[in-house]
Amino acid sequence: MKHATKPLLATSAALLIFLAVLVRQSAAGPVPLPRPAVDESSSAAKGRETAVFAGGCFWGIQDVFEHVKGVKNTTAGYAGGTIKNPSYEEAETGTTGYAESVEVTYDPSQVTYGQLLQVFFSVAMDPTELNRQGPDEGTQYRSALFFETPDQERIAKAYVGQLSELKAFSGPIVTQVVPFTGFHAAEDYHQDFATRNPDNPYIVINDLPKVANLKKEFPELYH
Repeated sequence: MKHATKPLLATSAALLIFLAVLVRQSAAGPVPLPRPAVDESSSAAKGRETAVFAGGCFWGIQDVFEHVKGVKNTTAGYAGGTIKNPSYEEAETGTTGYAESVEVTYDPSQVTYGQLLQVFFSVAMDPTELNRQGPDEGTQYRSALFFETPDQERIAKAYVGQLSELKAFSGPIVTQVVPFTGFHAAEDYHQDFATRNPDNPYIVINDLPKVANLKKEFPELYH
């Protein structure tokens, strides 16, 4: 879906159809998953680390991580592409290599990278959908983990392997685990979009349930 440029649906009938489709696509609910068997240790001293996640529309991914204890900041943006300073319109074409992504800055003494992965795979997106998430289609909506350190690579690959061995999902995990090559912040109107537009139909159907599932499945991490 073109978030900011797609015209509003013209008729109430069209809106009802649109919402019905989104309800069906969001009906699967959260998938309870085990904690990663391989993880970083919680740091005794407070600090800051960053991790970049892609999993469909960045509005919902950002809103989920904004509600995770220990997360200090989130930024919606683009990762994985090649051109300099991509705009939303360029990324939306699906030809630039960029994926809508969220950069998460967190305190490892409060939440580990492995716990962020557990939240991501459990409630933030469906890792079995290839080059799409829900109503949004294209490589710009693929799911990916952009690792920034050898530890992140090790933990991410181990967790994907762990979930695959457990057959945690109905299909194979297609989430990419790839090196971080840079992150570009999205336009201001995309930042904290779900928080600023809680009544937007897209947010109501696709993203608010993710935050509700976070609260239900991870009460110890929710804030």
